Amino acid sequence: MIQTDILIIGAGPTGLFTVFEAGLLKLKCHLIDALPQPGGQCAEIYPKKPIYDIPGFPEVLAGDLVDNLMKQIEAFEPGFTLGERAETIEKQEDDSFIVTTNKGTKHQAKVVAIAGGLGSFEPRKPQLQNIESFEDKGVEYIIRDPEIYRGKRVAIAGGGDSALDWSIFLADVADEVTLIHRRNEFRGALDSVEKVEELKKLGKINLITPAEVKELHGNGKLESISIKQEEDIINLELDHFIPLFGLSPKLGPIANWGLEIEKNAIKVDNTLDYQTNIPGIYAIGDVNTYPGKLKLILCGFHEATLMCQSAYKRIFPDKKYVMKYTTVSGVDGFDGSRKEAEKAVVKSIN
Repeated sequence: MIQTDILIIGAGPTGLFTVFEAGLLKLKCHLIDALPQPGGQCAEIYPKKPIYDIPGFPEVLAGDLVDNLMKQIEAFEPGFTLGERAETIEKQEDDSFIVTTNKGTKHQAKVVAIAGGLGSFEPRKPQLQNIESFEDKGVEYIIRDPEIYRGKRVAIAGGGDSALDWSIFLADVADEVTLIHRRNEFRGALDSVEKVEELKKLGKINLITPAEVKELHGNGKLESISIKQEEDIINLELDHFIPLFGLSPKLGPIANWGLEIEKNAIKVDNTLDYQTNIPGIYAIGDVNTYPGKLKLILCGFHEATLMCQSAYKRIFPDKKYVMKYTTVSGVDGFDGSRKEAEKAVVKSIN
């Protein structure tokens, strides 16, 4: 039986940052993730995807963000159960929880924080008759290594942040980038839309809207696509077609834990601490929902911070906590290192 203060289900960015915030409160964490390595989607699907909305980083690759988060939590020595899925949860008489994985590994904690991102997922595929025959032969649904597109002709379909961000990134990698969207308006960040428009003016992105891909052509590998724009058919020769229509998420076994679910997300109380309808179980990051919810990594970081404050009070109801900043000065021996930051904050608690 693995015992810890906070059991975190999901080792993506929000789950990893929870370890840091909990560590400042001298709370130990253990993480469960079905993937074989920490980082969630950022490590498994988008390691080379640039992220633009992390404070202090004008641009950071998703994989580098994960690496930085892992360095940030080294001092707090979290435990990991990787390659296993959280399957069942049982509440004990002492108000703790026992979570068992699909491989039978048991974990016990007073607090459970579900940080499972979108849950288990698979890419949404366009309804094209022969698309399966070109998968991994010119058709990709996820960009893991942008270097394979260097000097190639690439068409991206989609209107969200991923389609916009990758079009911008590949404009400096691929020989030719075409962005296709069925509407003139995009769903992504306005700044990204403006960048795409500017790159279009510079001749670095070919923008085709409103339009849809109707057919794929090739002999053994993808060679061209047919695009319908109003009444016209455009035949575009290319090497890669990347439809980025998002992911189809599923909560998996967590959906059977008695939690209040709304549109495949876990409802939480955002007026205080992101707790679910079951006291002691929290949901943070993309897996939760509440009025005004934004599915952004930085919002997950904020939710994790407030959740840890509530978790501390639940684990130590009789202990007084005095909030201190990590930049506490005047503490003997404090030199700015992570270890010393932990000592400084712990002194403020005890």
